[in-house]
Amino acid sequence: MTLQQKITSVFLGKMVRKDLAFQVKGGLPVPTYVLEYLLGQYCATDDEEAIEGGLENVKQVIQNNYVHRAEAESIKGFIREKGKHRIIDKVTVILNEKSDAYNASFSNLGLSGVPIETEYVRKNPKLLSGNGVWCIVTVGYISGEDVKVRWEIQNLKPIQISNIDLNEYVEQRKKFTTEEWIDFLIHTLGLNPESMNRREKFITIARLLPHVENNFNLMELGPKGTGKSHVFQELSPYGVLVSGGDITSARLFVKMSGNKEVLGLVGYWDVVAWDEFEQQKGRSVDTVLIDTMQNYLANKSFNRGKGTHEASASMVFVGNTKHTVPYMLKTSHLFESIPTSFIKGAFLDRIHLYNPGWEIKMLKKSSFSNGYGLITDYIAALLHALRNDDRTDKLKDYAKFDGSLSERDHLAIRKTFSGMMKLLYPDGRMTNEEAFELIDFAAEGRKRVKDQLYIIDETFRAEPAEFKYVNLKTGDEVIVETLEKVSLSELTSTEEPSVAMDEEVIERNANQQVEKIGAECASEKEKRQRIPILQEKTLSFRMGQTGVSYKKLFAPYLAEAQEITIEDPYIRAPWQIKNFMELATMLIEMRSVDDLKLHLVTNEEDDKLPDLIDKLDDIKDDLASYGIIFDYKFRDFHDRCIKTDTGWIITLGRGLDIFEKYSPYSIANSRQDVRKCKEFMLTYMKDEKARM
Repeated sequence: MTLQQKITSVFLGKMVRKDLAFQVKGGLPVPTYVLEYLLGQYCATDDEEAIEGGLENVKQVIQNNYVHRAEAESIKGFIREKGKHRIIDKVTVILNEKSDAYNASFSNLGLSGVPIETEYVRKNPKLLSGNGVWCIVTVGYISGEDVKVRWEIQNLKPIQISNIDLNEYVEQRKKFTTEEWIDFLIHTLGLNPESMNRREKFITIARLLPHVENNFNLMELGPKGTGKSHVFQELSPYGVLVSGGDITSARLFVKMSGNKEVLGLVGYWDVVAWDEFEQQKGRSVDTVLIDTMQNYLANKSFNRGKGTHEASASMVFVGNTKHTVPYMLKTSHLFESIPTSFIKGAFLDRIHLYNPGWEIKMLKKSSFSNGYGLITDYIAALLHALRNDDRTDKLKDYAKFDGSLSERDHLAIRKTFSGMMKLLYPDGRMTNEEAFELIDFAAEGRKRVKDQLYIIDETFRAEPAEFKYVNLKTGDEVIVETLEKVSLSELTSTEEPSVAMDEEVIERNANQQVEKIGAECASEKEKRQRIPILQEKTLSFRMGQTGVSYKKLFAPYLAEAQEITIEDPYIRAPWQIKNFMELATMLIEMRSVDDLKLHLVTNEEDDKLPDLIDKLDDIKDDLASYGIIFDYKFRDFHDRCIKTDTGWIITLGRGLDIFEKYSPYSIANSRQDVRKCKEFMLTYMKDEKARM
């Protein structure tokens, strides 16, 4: 059973094909969850004929009931003539103190001061938040003389699912593998999981953490067009996206209306997301807002007006970066693009997770899902319910972090771990390996914050934190590092890897330096190069890591070999053959290859073997022109390695296929060190007796 078949059978009636909303939406400024709410009524099936009919119904509802601002007056006239009409519009409610009653206003219809029954407001308090709630409303018109208010709300229903069964959802998780469930969530977000690697999927899913975890403070900065604000604008009726430049302390926390305190956005929403959170000319930030914000992010409470207020809203800051990550790491810091007023240790130390938005590719047509996922309104209601499930204490069963971490460091890691566990393993069932994957992700996201604090605020340098922990299942110590720092160290290292030097070589080089005193004009070719001592070792590389090349990995170990054998059963697809040729090119560029014997052991299906033989024969002829004697043979095997006649055996976890897919029209096509890697390991072993 395919994943799509499993989704439609397990969540029938609660899922929708994710591309349908785009087909219906057109240019309408309606959140996706509004359209999917309607699609869920008519198109929650995998029957193509039923979907076609459902789409027509949804289009009719949008055509007949959605209010276009340009058509507001004609709709008012229609309501007057018919007496009532059902519309879809965003409704905002205020308290009219003079009349001691609630009044509603309609965003697109242009009506204001319309009386609304107290019962509607009590059931849907977000109507008072100032940002409005999308609703299906039956609006009536009262004719006659001596009528003070002609408009009336006869029925109002917010566009959100009212009842869900969380236990049913948790039970259904058991029917999916972890890989299937992750892809299922990516489809639910409207994206295509086939266009992402596992790390990119984690970063994308992490955007849901503020929806599932109370008082979670997330920041994501990255290039434009990577979907940073999508889940906060389109996904959930429990979250609100506001422009970072338009936020005031009164709007966010408490506004004084006469002697009354009117609660701001944090009192009504699960998530308040600041969009375009970046430096912009002409915009100033209220210092009172920053001070109040710092207190809220740390203590879940704020002081405004006469008292102290508490709230559970998570705070999200999303914005665009001005420079590349290597540039920022070399010249400034990773927070350089946010408003200057917020670049202070006291504020940034309250961020639980810095999501590396720069690792997500810009969204293209192929980036979006055309498969089935949960109706966004349904998943939003589930995430809202899961906020009451605190799993921060589960981490202590797996890891013990170093005592140098602050309590804010510990809390940030626990909250991220708790949220990711609820998203990926709501039933609580996960392997140790899966648990530590979450721990590493959580710790890295917090370390990214702490590393930048050392640059921004020197007071943090007095007590540096060592981001390491003891794996309580194995007893091993694990050191956590951010991927961009690992990649940068690889990119900025010399082409020849640093290796240990024995005493004899050190002494010889020292003597040579003495002899060359006063001979500074000697050519580089006349200088004796250091002789590297090759070591037996195992290297691990992370998914998404850059700065890796065949030259860095293999050149020192292949430099003296006269015979090299590559055993890799997957040198057959075009990109795999290209990998092999890049290895051969590296050998030609870094050493003499006259009479070098290069053997390839690989495999292929019988019906495709003739085509592969033709390609390998072409390679044989080409390499011969450079002096390389190349041959090949086929064998059914799995393990992959490189062997040399000098006794070195390099075991290859993934063979030569270590790079993620890259565009043929990118710099990565010609430079290995800027490509993203898959996760892999290499082991270098020396067999002094080995001879081929």
